[in-house]
Amino acid sequence: MSDVVAAARAAAAAMRDVFPPTPLLRNEYLSDLHRGDVWLKREDLTPVRSYKLRGAFNAMRKLDGQDVACASAGNHAQGVAWMCRHLGTRGTIFMPVTTPGQKIDKTRAFGGDAVEIRLSGDFFDDTLGAAQAFCAETGAHFLSPFDDGDVIEGQAAVAVEMLEQLDGPPDLLVMPVGGGGLSSGILSYLRAAGQVPEIRYVEPAGGASLTAALAAGHPVTIPDLDNFVDGAAVARIGARNFDILRQVPPQHVLRVPEGRLCITIQQMLNVEGIVLEPAGALAVDALRDLGPEVAGKRVVCITTGGNFDFERLPDVKERAMRWAGTKKYYVLRMPQRPGALRDFLGVLGPGDDIARFEYLKKSARNFGSVLIGIEGADPSTFAGLEDRMAGLGLSFRDITADPMLGEFVI
Repeated sequence: MSDVVAAARAAAAAMRDVFPPTPLLRNEYLSDLHRGDVWLKREDLTPVRSYKLRGAFNAMRKLDGQDVACASAGNHAQGVAWMCRHLGTRGTIFMPVTTPGQKIDKTRAFGGDAVEIRLSGDFFDDTLGAAQAFCAETGAHFLSPFDDGDVIEGQAAVAVEMLEQLDGPPDLLVMPVGGGGLSSGILSYLRAAGQVPEIRYVEPAGGASLTAALAAGHPVTIPDLDNFVDGAAVARIGARNFDILRQVPPQHVLRVPEGRLCITIQQMLNVEGIVLEPAGALAVDALRDLGPEVAGKRVVCITTGGNFDFERLPDVKERAMRWAGTKKYYVLRMPQRPGALRDFLGVLGPGDDIARFEYLKKSARNFGSVLIGIEGADPSTFAGLEDRMAGLGLSFRDITADPMLGEFVI
């Protein structure tokens, strides 16, 4: 038995004193939808609703009570906090000043009196620097969320459980990649155990750090990071993690668009009653791209987390509708005369619903600029709407996909 296999199995066995294995459940809805045998490894059902607990546990159990510190605004913070309380370890958790209160409160609840939360910096790099400076000053152990050998070893326990629960590897394994802790841990174990199935790695399109590293041959920093998928949108994959993943074929790395991911989040909630955070839904969403690779195969998708703030639901719905083409935003040049609005309303179809109407400014004495958001029953209805607006003589611009205007106006 290799050292990697023995260490991962020992970590998994030690975890049983803290929490049970997460279930591996066949999902009828996804199996029927994709004509395969689809199973979900439910890491969203750990005590902190994410797999991050595993790496934190494995690293901290080896520290003999040494104080720890970390920088995180999400699942890593909660995993460290939970383990501090369980192990009686003192922890200092650095979070950006901009962290939502709900995440701060949840981390504090998991850690109780065992942790101190410090808010530092508007951006994560500032928070990370503060945590590392604290460790240098106090001697506390800095616990990386992914670029750490013991964390990687702990995440490999997911693979240990999966092989035991399935009595062998699946035909296809689909797992998300952020900083690389989970994917490198699982891959290292499967390689050492000689049970490597077909694997597809999934990244958010706006945070494809593995794709960038494979293209460059080394980890690189993504300049423009979209942090909507906050559990997996990492600007730079970990160095240790990439050393394990560097032989992954680039064509096996899928990039999921954030808008489409929102459709999957909604479907899993509305159809299956499964609450997944954006990162937790990545592997499920990627089934859309795999097509014949799923049909007739036994497929395992790792749902990595379910820490979803329901205050984000309106944003998820908005992104989903815009991706599906059932919601559009226009800037109209509206005549400033009596009856102009009534004329405009006349061009709307029976299924068109005005979701937003806002005068932006008067561009001239006789005209004003209007932002209007319209929801339609079907994407095809918008072509007819635009024809009717043009026939009325209205000047308009579709700004739905404009990233700059979308950020500042929509």
